[in-house]
Amino acid sequence: MSSKRILLIDDEKSISLVIQVSLSQLAHWNVLTANTSADGLRQAEAEKPDAILLDLMMPEMDGFTVLKKLKENPETSDIPVILLTAKVQPMGYDQSEQLELAGILTKPFDPLTLADRIAEILDWQC
Repeated sequence: MSSKRILLIDDEKSISLVIQVSLSQLAHWNVLTANTSADGLRQAEAEKPDAILLDLMMPEMDGFTVLKKLKENPETSDIPVILLTAKVQPMGYDQSEQLELAGILTKPFDPLTLADRIAEILDWQC
């Protein structure tokens, strides 16, 4: 089975490092990282990852705007997106369906169970 490719779009470098190490070491997934929304959009189109982890709160373009741009682009519209947020309840499930989110993960998260939670959301074997 080929390794899954995850694109992480998050401006917090320490969080990105924890996620990258967790997913690459525990699940053996290839984790691409983007520290800006614009870079994330470029990488999503160029790399066509299996899934995207998207931080909600970023300085130049928030996660909702990035998500909208991903869904509007035919090259990236089918990539499942999981929103990362520090807010306990950023939205109801009806809203997440309207936004075409695969799921929502809250920060802080347990790095040891992160891959399992992502695999469960995306219905992947981990």
